[in-house]
Amino acid sequence: MPAYRIARRSALGALALVPLARRARAQSLDKVVFQTNWRAEAEHGGYYQAVASGIYRRHGIDCELRQGGPQVNGAALLLNGRVDMFMSNGFQALNYAKQNLPFLAIFATMQKDPQVLMAHRGAGNDSFEALRGKPIMVGNDGRVTYWPFLKARFGYTDEQLRPYTFNLAPFLADRGAIQQGFLTSEPYTAEQAGAKVVAHLIADAGYENYQETIDVSARMVAEKKDVVQRFVNATIEGWARYMAGQDREAANALIKRDNPEMTDALLDYAVKAMNERGIIKSGDADSLGIGAMTAARWQRFYDTLVRVGVHAPGLDVARAYSLDFVNQRVGL
Repeated sequence: MPAYRIARRSALGALALVPLARRARAQSLDKVVFQTNWRAEAEHGGYYQAVASGIYRRHGIDCELRQGGPQVNGAALLLNGRVDMFMSNGFQALNYAKQNLPFLAIFATMQKDPQVLMAHRGAGNDSFEALRGKPIMVGNDGRVTYWPFLKARFGYTDEQLRPYTFNLAPFLADRGAIQQGFLTSEPYTAEQAGAKVVAHLIADAGYENYQETIDVSARMVAEKKDVVQRFVNATIEGWARYMAGQDREAANALIKRDNPEMTDALLDYAVKAMNERGIIKSGDADSLGIGAMTAARWQRFYDTLVRVGVHAPGLDVARAYSLDFVNQRVGL
């Protein structure tokens, strides 16, 4: 053994008993730049928890968590190699495969897509079926993702579509109004303004899109498999702690630092809504662990999109994802 290693072991004393790989990891962390899909919020809480609690560092990861926003094209940053990982969704991952792009989803934060159609409670719009034929405010993204599914599932028509301007004023002014939203935000804001709302979770109608996936390059999966696995395991631990309320205050402090518009009340509301509706932990995640994905569900989602005319048949769905890093019951 080289003399410098003998001297180093002697100087470290009791620490010499720590495995070499573990000591090396503590001394030199692997840098991972992770881009979220929007400004910091409770829907990103597990990632912030893993940073705030030092979970990533314990797994040998130096995680640079970058928040998204309306002017940030996270997919472009990933495709151009500006970030290592990007928070996206199953719909986008299928597009990677469709366009023969060397990127894929490796983890699904949310078992249920939190997108909802929101209506005033008691105004005759208390079910998906009741919305048939009525005006609904839907943005451009929704019109090409979940709207074709809703048309096929409930008989909606494009004549029902109205512009959505990300402004709650039209909804609040009209008790008969119906609009898109996220379970964790718009219902809270509307109720704070005095409205009583019902939020129809599109996922509960059978829209099986995985949401807040971790997307990476095929090259990173091949060349840095251990780094990717450690990042995923640490992320699972972060989400398990955040959703259980363990040291959530530290994570929320980081969220509010990045996004000063976020409040404790909204963060608490979002976590409560995600727990009650099984957004993070339900279905396969109950038995396989947070972040779970299955080939069967990916295939079902793609088949649904084919039936409603969003995708053409013949796609090799397995090219859109990898199951190598999930379904290991981490955190259970």
